[in-house]
Parts: sequence; C-alpha cells; structure tokens
Amino acid sequence: MPCRRSWPNSRATLVGLVALVLAGCEGANPADSGAQSRTLPPAPPRATGPVPAQSVDASRRTAITTAVERVAPAVVTVQTETVQRVPADFFEYFMGGRSGERRNAGIGSGFVVRNDGVIVTNAHVISGATSVSVAMRDGTTYSAKIVGVDETNDLAVVRIDAKNLPIAPLGRSSDLIVGEWTIAIGNPFGFVLGNNEPSVSVGVVSAVGRNLAGRTEGGGVYIDMIQTDAAINPGNSGGPLVNATGEVIGVNSSIYSPSGGSVGLGFAIPIDRTKRIVEDLLEHGSVRQPWVGIRLETPQVQSAREVASVGAVVARVAPGSPAERAGVRVGDQITAVGNRAVRNPYEWEARLLDLRVGESLTITARRAGRDMPFTLQVADAPEVTAPKVTVLRELQLVTLTDAIRLERGIASNSGALVFKVSDRIRDEIGLQEGDVIAQVGRMRVSSAQDVSTAIDQQGARGPIALVFERNRQYFQTQFTLR
Repeated sequence: MPCRRSWPNSRATLVGLVALVLAGCEGANPADSGAQSRTLPPAPPRATGPVPAQSVDASRRTAITTAVERVAPAVVTVQTETVQRVPADFFEYFMGGRSGERRNAGIGSGFVVRNDGVIVTNAHVISGATSVSVAMRDGTTYSAKIVGVDETNDLAVVRIDAKNLPIAPLGRSSDLIVGEWTIAIGNPFGFVLGNNEPSVSVGVVSAVGRNLAGRTEGGGVYIDMIQTDAAINPGNSGGPLVNATGEVIGVNSSIYSPSGGSVGLGFAIPIDRTKRIVEDLLEHGSVRQPWVGIRLETPQVQSAREVASVGAVVARVAPGSPAERAGVRVGDQITAVGNRAVRNPYEWEARLLDLRVGESLTITARRAGRDMPFTLQVADAPEVTAPKVTVLRELQLVTLTDAIRLERGIASNSGALVFKVSDRIRDEIGLQEGDVIAQVGRMRVSSAQDVSTAIDQQGARGPIALVFERNRQYFQTQFTLR
C-alpha cells in the first residue's frame, strides 16, 4: 500500500527526499511550502503474448529483397556446347582409324539488357562454343546467336528471338562506396542444382579499381575491377552484381581461389565500361579498340605488388600516332589521365579501357622535373584503318607497319598481319586473328600483297607451307588449294 508521510515544519534534508522517492511514497509539507502531493507515474505494462504476424512479415522485407525482386527476373542461364575431335576408338587410333567427336557442356549466367532479347555475359562463358542456348527463369529455353565478343574485357553479347522480356536496370559504377551492399545473382553449379532459379549471395564492395593478374576462375588478366565478398562461384560468371537500390553495377567475372570455390574474393567488370562495350558490339559486332600509340617500360620486378609503385614511363611512341602528334616523348613519366592519377602500368591500362575512339584525352607527364599537359585525339588501332588484302576469299591481311608492331608487341620486322579469318580457315589451316605471316614456302614476305602473290604462284605447284608468328613464337602450317 502507498504510504503517506507528513513533514515537520523544519526543512527536510535532501537525503530524506531521495529516500521518499525511492520508496515510492508521496511526501507533503503543507505548512512549509503548501506544495501539492505528487505521485510517480506507473511503469508501462510489459508486453505479453506473441508479436503480431504482420510485424514479422514486414521485418522480412528489406532493401536487399526488393533489389532481388527487381533484377532476378532478368537473370538467365547461358548453356554452351563445344565439340572436340577425339580418337573414335583406342584400337582404331593405332590402326590409322577415323576420328570421333566429344561433346562438352558448359554453363554460365547472363542478364537481359534489352527487352527484345539482348543479353550480356562473359566472353569466357561462350569461348569456343559451337552452340549457345539461354534458359529463362521459368525454364523456357531459346537458341542464342553470338552478336559479338570482347575477349580483352571478358564481355560478350548474345541475342535470342524473344520479345517483352524483363530487363535488368543498369546503374553506375563511377560513384561506388567501399562498404556498400552488393548482391551477386547467378547460377552457380547450375547443372548440379537442377533448375533455372538464380541464386543470391550478399556482401559489400570490398574495393574498387582492383588489378588482378593472378589465378582466377575467368582465366584472364583483369584491370580496374570491382572487388566484392559476395560469394561468386563457377557458373556465376556473367551474372549481375547489384546494389541495394536494385541496379546493376557490374558483371560477375572471376574469383581468386586456391581451392576453386569462393573464398570471399570476387571480381566484377564495372557497368560503366560494360555499357560502352555492349554499344560497340551491338553497332559494329566488335569493339573499336582505342589507340594512342604509347608503350610503357616493362618493370623488372618479381611481383604484382612491386608493379604498383614503379611508375608509368614511356618506352616507345609509335610513329604517326596520336601521342607523337601531341608531343609525348620516350622517357616521359605519365602521372595522370584527366583527373585520375597514374602510378603504374596497371593504372595506365585501366584508363585506356575507358576511352572511346574519337575522344580527346588529356594526360599529364613529368619531364625533367616539370609536369606537362598533353591533349591526344584517340584513334582506331592502326590495323583497323590500314588497307586490307583478301586472300583465299576468307582471309583478310594487313601489311605489318612499325605502329602495328609496337601496338601488338610483334617480333617480326616485316610480314602480313591476319586481320580477319573465317572459321573454316582457322580450323583447316590453323591461322588466327593476330598471327603474322612471315614466310610463304621459302620466300620471306614483306607485305600483304606479297602473301597473296606467293600463294597464287605456289598453289599451282602443290602444297603451300606458311611460317607465322604467334605470341612472339614461330610456327609452321601446310595446306593445299582445292
């Protein structure tokens, strides 16, 4: 029961007042102060019983679930098939028997960027494929046509014959915040999981501008990448990396993994670069490779970490190149491209990936202790604008020039660069785009026209032998005109 206590006319001590409050009593001293009695408010009632179901349901919905709902309908499974020539039978092989075929299935991810069937994926997902198909979320499968491939950036565009498809909203990668949420959506180990529903994993932007030269699931060298700890496993390649607002900020491309599974080191191609490449592939079927004509010194270091601090020193300037016309010289140290710093060859290459043919590029270079600005007009790679010679109706050649040699790091002093080649020539003769034909039979060639003339002359007499350079090594092939 509450107690009521009266105070004498003498003033109460502070201690007594505190004691009364702690005891929960009313205190009155009408004679002394005429104060009215005061009562402490009752404690709020404790909640009893279950939390309402609607409150639990509401708490399950987050920015992440909303983002997944926005993008997941546009995520697809990319299925490929490759055909390899193999001995049909062990005993037939030793008896000179015929060859057979082995069909291998592959799988990756992709996402729809236009509702008329345009899909983005990784180049390595469809590399070497003889057929490509795309499975939608509901299991509907379409045959896909390869629109274009950019192996340098590990991106590809395929198209299916479909309309009114859900599309993935594309965001920006230029203003990413380290630590913000990321969501990786794709089809890891798709054949094992047995359906086309995409998997979702969540993490953060671990870093931006990463340069990865080690072992990756994609198998290439990746520059200026987004790093995330959202789990990316084999089969996720080509799927979207999404932010918390449900916009695609990158294309899942590779993982660093000693074991082959995700260890929290995933990498995605920034979406700003992806947009530019997709536009080129849709418009031209290939990417217009920007060229400025600068080759940097090769650093004599032992690890990628050491490369980060060696600087970007110009080793060669191609004759007639945008860099030569702008006044760049051998020995200049490039310190910035636009307003972005350049501290090593990786960062220089990363800046080149953002260029488009026809743009003006401002670089800052240090020469004799002074920082000097240069403005370059970005051009097409020199072989793109060079005159073409068509040989065997399916082989386009370009005469080797100093600019082409510098740009591609070719060892031969003269010859003919293979600019385009058909699948038939590639399979039957073995030539690939980028090879340099240095010799036809016993004759050294110095131009594309030399190759055409020599093939016409020797083809009438029998088999034709070609010597060609690939990756600074020389190979020989032989064929007969039919």
